[in-house]
Amino acid sequence: MTMANAVQEYARTLTLRSPTHYRVGPFTVRHNPGWELKYANYAIPDRDAEPTADDVAALVGAFRERERLPRLEFLPAWAPAVEPALLAAGFTVENRAPLLACAPGNLTPPKPVDGLRIAVPGTEAEFTDAARVQHHGFGGTGEPEPGAADWLRSAATGDGVAALAVLDGAPAGVGGCSVAVDGLSELAGLTVAAPFRRRGVGAALTAWLTERAFTQGCRTVWLEPGDADVERIYAGIGYRRIGEKVNISLQNTSPGPERD
Repeated sequence: MTMANAVQEYARTLTLRSPTHYRVGPFTVRHNPGWELKYANYAIPDRDAEPTADDVAALVGAFRERERLPRLEFLPAWAPAVEPALLAAGFTVENRAPLLACAPGNLTPPKPVDGLRIAVPGTEAEFTDAARVQHHGFGGTGEPEPGAADWLRSAATGDGVAALAVLDGAPAGVGGCSVAVDGLSELAGLTVAAPFRRRGVGAALTAWLTERAFTQGCRTVWLEPGDADVERIYAGIGYRRIGEKVNISLQNTSPGPERD
């Protein structure tokens, strides 16, 4: 199995382990009842799935019923027939995102950031701070939803990794690595607060999380960079491209305003 396919299998396996996931035809849906953010709610097709128009319609209906944007994230080569079926139903490709991965021997520590402190959040106030940074970093306004901190809290108290970066006495960045499956872990939800960007916080936080995952027995950490500039930051500390996935959604059925 290629590393890209191993990553896809990892994402599907982790979704199947979630108590709030559900199945629709040849799709497994990651559903977060306490967090409307589109990145926390999406479907993954079964390998080599060939969905019918009725399968796609049923999937859209399931998302609508739960007041979520109909959306999928997957590797096109994992299920080649899925993207054409979705496009025929009116879905639009959001982007084609590279997948990056890092192994222990490739991780290169970045230049230290003076005064930066990175640690696992432990208090309720720290989790609230982390959720707020993440919420605003992904385009949200006001206060985050109650479920926004749940993933970080679960990672910090379980077999994953969570981190809050503090600089100049203020929450500067946040991110986490999900629980490892067959030696793989995803680094996700990483964002830096606007006042602290372009100061090396993102690279330092990524390296800290990645190293922590390795010390817990993970053999490969993978992630999806937000854009080319961010990809260059990850490349500078040892992440390399392993494939590409498509993020695709039915935009005109969104239950509410988008947050990104």
